Amino acid sequence: MSSRLLALTGALSAIAITSLPGAGAQAAVIATNACNGAALTQPFLPWGDATSYELVPGGDFEGSLSGWTLSGDAHIVAGGEPYAVDGTVGSSSLSLPAGASAQTPLVCVNAAYPTFRFFGRNDSLLSSVLVQVVYRTPLGVTVTVPVGVVALSTDWQPTLPMLTASAVEGALSGGTAEIALRFTALTGTAQIDDVYVDPRLK
Repeated sequence: MSSRLLALTGALSAIAITSLPGAGAQAAVIATNACNGAALTQPFLPWGDATSYELVPGGDFEGSLSGWTLSGDAHIVAGGEPYAVDGTVGSSSLSLPAGASAQTPLVCVNAAYPTFRFFGRNDSLLSSVLVQVVYRTPLGVTVTVPVGVVALSTDWQPTLPMLTASAVEGALSGGTAEIALRFTALTGTAQIDDVYVDPRLK
């Protein structure tokens, strides 16, 4: 991945924050603590990231995908990232043929959840994945925001941190909100595994 992805995600977050009326006043009331009691680990420590993360429900693709939405022949396949970041080497991952998509269950976020990361690899030449954040506003309206396109390599690798802009959503909703992450294969067939959200305000 290139610096363009970081620039894009940073720009999206900055635009959203500066467009909020009274954003500076709101910042003082945004919750910055974790909004659930999920277990935290440091799955990306071998890549120089000492941040603590929580695994998205079903995000290791080793059990039930309850709450996930799959389309376009997205399906579980044998084999996953080989680094045992959650303590054991997994036996499966999610395959996304071109045009297929997968959306995580809604998860609680606030200003303490600014980024997320996952593992990916291509299962064919030139595979890429569009990553979007899906917000549910306090009025129940769903808003989908693209945060980047990830070009995958033949080997399993972690993505760079990607922004959720959860501080903005937290301000709009009084402190906490719900988001889902959506992954769509644009070209080729991709595999993703171990999807994590960062629960610490930087």
